[in-house]
Amino acid sequence: MMSTLKNKKLLIIGGDSFSVDIVKTAQSMGIYTIVTDWYDTKRSPAKLVADEYWNTSIEDYDSLTKQIKEHHVDGILTGFTDSYLLAYQHLCEINNLPSYGTKKQFEILTNKALYKEWCKRFNVPTIQQYNASDTNIQFPVIIKPVDGSGSRGLHVCHNQEELQDAIAASKKSSKQGEVIIERYMAGREVTIFWTFVDGKYYLSAIGNRHVKQNQGENVIPLPVGYTFPSVVIPKYQSEIEEHAKQMFSELGIQNGMMFMQCKVEDGTCYVYDIGYRLTGSMEYKILEVVSGYNPLKMLINFALTGKMTDEDISTKVNPATMSPCYNVSCLCAPGTIAEINGCDTLMQEDGVIDSILTHFPGETITEEMKGLLTQITVRVLGSVKNQEELCSTMQHIGETIQITSTDNRQLLLPGIQQEDIEGMVL
Repeated sequence: MMSTLKNKKLLIIGGDSFSVDIVKTAQSMGIYTIVTDWYDTKRSPAKLVADEYWNTSIEDYDSLTKQIKEHHVDGILTGFTDSYLLAYQHLCEINNLPSYGTKKQFEILTNKALYKEWCKRFNVPTIQQYNASDTNIQFPVIIKPVDGSGSRGLHVCHNQEELQDAIAASKKSSKQGEVIIERYMAGREVTIFWTFVDGKYYLSAIGNRHVKQNQGENVIPLPVGYTFPSVVIPKYQSEIEEHAKQMFSELGIQNGMMFMQCKVEDGTCYVYDIGYRLTGSMEYKILEVVSGYNPLKMLINFALTGKMTDEDISTKVNPATMSPCYNVSCLCAPGTIAEINGCDTLMQEDGVIDSILTHFPGETITEEMKGLLTQITVRVLGSVKNQEELCSTMQHIGETIQITSTDNRQLLLPGIQQEDIEGMVL
């Protein structure tokens, strides 16, 4: 694959800290990288890592098309943000370059109300939904912007008075000014990962998404880690997998990757969020090491060739038998970061696959960021020999990472405990 891609030019839409990994991965494949958006390099650090960057808005299609032609760009890709997907698809279309998804697919899969209807249509369990006018609402409920992501605009309500205030607040986080109301399920979570190749649908992995109420009852719980594989896999494969595949087929999905975040109740996975894109959990790094394929590299290959891979990955997909793996998500309390230590030490340890910073010294975690995924400051991914090592390894990582503020406070929030993992790992 790499020999055919050497020196090809990839334009990456959006330069946030997650996109740094797209740039570095593409460069490792011999590809020349260009990053564009309208932000400065402080907000778009991927620009500083790329071989070249432009300060052109992702929706300035005329200017971008001119630059694409002048610079002989071979392909376009975007990463971790729902709001960029339609711009990405349109730019690919007008420049006759491969887009892994269609306009219709992205419109449906970035709108919670629309994809919940598709889930219901194909018997893919999703969380009970209410209308604001319903008289039978069972509290608590959660209010979400219909087109939101990154936990923005989420509000948990315990009575009718809170509901009205939350609807108004949540609408402000929606470009469409619309919200959905769902039963609030406080139980355990999993994320289901899919890889799509030429109309074939592969259940790549199911990871336990361990969220923690570590910032007070009024703050949305955020993930402190993922563990693989999940105990729900057999039930999901026997009861839901084929329904999901029927839904993908009807949507006309051919290529790409997807995650489905779910609440788990009585062993059943209820979808509450979908992303037809890369996710910040970066599970593709784990899949490359333990299963032998990397969906990010496949997406890069698709952008430049129109094909995900020439390999048959069917023999490599093993969600139930993959080695026990982890993703430690280090949450940072509000404060200005002075130092982040421990990442280099961890990279020398057995089983650690990667350590990724999503914030850097000098950046501030604000009070307004509480309850948002932007509080995740460091991710550490790796594998262990057996399930019994998972918790102690993840706790060791949490003890090794030190995030110090400019006023000499430790900003790392409490992480994973044994009770978070028990009963969830195969």
